[in-house]
Amino acid sequence: MRIHCRVAVIAVCFGVFLLLYFLGGNSGADEPLLKEVGGDRELEEDGRSPPSLSDYLGSDAVAKLARKSSAVVGERGGRKERKATGKRGSVNAKSKFLGNMIRPVTRSRRAEDIMHLAVVACGNRLDETLTMLKSALLFSLKKIKFHIFAEDPLAPQFEERLNQWPQSISARFQYSIYPISFSVGDAEEWKKLFKPCAAQRLFLPVILKDVDSLLYVDTDVLFLRPMDDIWILLKSFNRTQLAAMAPEHEVPKIGWYSRFARHPFYGVTGVNSGVMLMNLTRIRRTLFKSSLIPGGLSWEDLLHPLYQKYKNHITWGDQDLLNIIFHYNPESLLIFPCQWNYRPDHCMYGSNCKGAEEEGVSILHGNRGVYHDDKQPAFKVVYDAIHDFAFEDNMFQLLFYPIQSKFLDTVNTLCGRIPQVFLKQIEKTMRKVFEEKVVHHVRPR
Repeated sequence: MRIHCRVAVIAVCFGVFLLLYFLGGNSGADEPLLKEVGGDRELEEDGRSPPSLSDYLGSDAVAKLARKSSAVVGERGGRKERKATGKRGSVNAKSKFLGNMIRPVTRSRRAEDIMHLAVVACGNRLDETLTMLKSALLFSLKKIKFHIFAEDPLAPQFEERLNQWPQSISARFQYSIYPISFSVGDAEEWKKLFKPCAAQRLFLPVILKDVDSLLYVDTDVLFLRPMDDIWILLKSFNRTQLAAMAPEHEVPKIGWYSRFARHPFYGVTGVNSGVMLMNLTRIRRTLFKSSLIPGGLSWEDLLHPLYQKYKNHITWGDQDLLNIIFHYNPESLLIFPCQWNYRPDHCMYGSNCKGAEEEGVSILHGNRGVYHDDKQPAFKVVYDAIHDFAFEDNMFQLLFYPIQSKFLDTVNTLCGRIPQVFLKQIEKTMRKVFEEKVVHHVRPR
């Protein structure tokens, strides 16, 4: 009898031990898995992609773990689910487990969007325009669509020169060439409004009906950092803003508009239209306030009457008309910092662009013809270096170093005495481009 009791007690103890062992083992295996799943959800809610196991383990280890996990789920997890839901529940449990833990992370790629860049070229601006387009391609990351408005004699020259660029560069841009045209008023009068054909920019929303947004620049502009960085400012527009420009000047007492303008202008110093970011869709849909009639007018209907009213009072042509428009519609304009439209005015009267002092020039605007004379050699140094640079050369060796060394000859000039303003951003940009195009491609994956 005593022997039977002892056997019974031992059997009971052994059963309890086995029960505790299996319960403890299951909880220890399940808790980390639940923790991982919860962590992935938190990452997804924050907009971050959850790390895949392949980020921590080699691909062989992941494959082994996948095979092992499927076996465990089929044997242990499957029995557990069949009690409640049957065989179908086992398949769902297995899919859920593998979906959260083993499947490699795939990032959904949006369709590649293209940046749109517009320029108007007439007269002898062929080389200057091509140098501007080259500067945009040298540094930018996304593809660019060039919208080139040119006089008839220039159109075939643009096509010939652009088609001569290396295949590696041609793959990064598209282009369309348009004739000079004006939808309202006297075309010859518009052509002569300021510089040849400059008023064409006013009609971009009317002509480019299939383009949502674009960046317009004058031919005498040079990009010293990726166009991507100004393009992203479109996302900074609030619900009423439809264009962005930089101030004409930073200091009212030496600004042109604040001293001499005989017409309304934007803000305290007016705006410069040499670099203009536009949401064309919003421009086409908006009714603009003006001094012409009590109600609003569409962009196309506003241009010619506005010109007729102020043509005897404007000096800078289309730029003055834009200042008048945004004087009456200030809520429609975003102002970006002066380093995005850096002109001789920012340094010839002393340095007055704080953004450029801190970050360097982002877009260099060589108005007043300073790329082609000796009045501001600091501007000419940058232009000549980009103009002469061959696409497939080493940028640091054959672009940045020549600019850096030639700046030594400009330090006694008004703008050359602050070389860091011209060099800081272009050096930073070149390092970034080098990392994107070289380091990332040779780094072992």
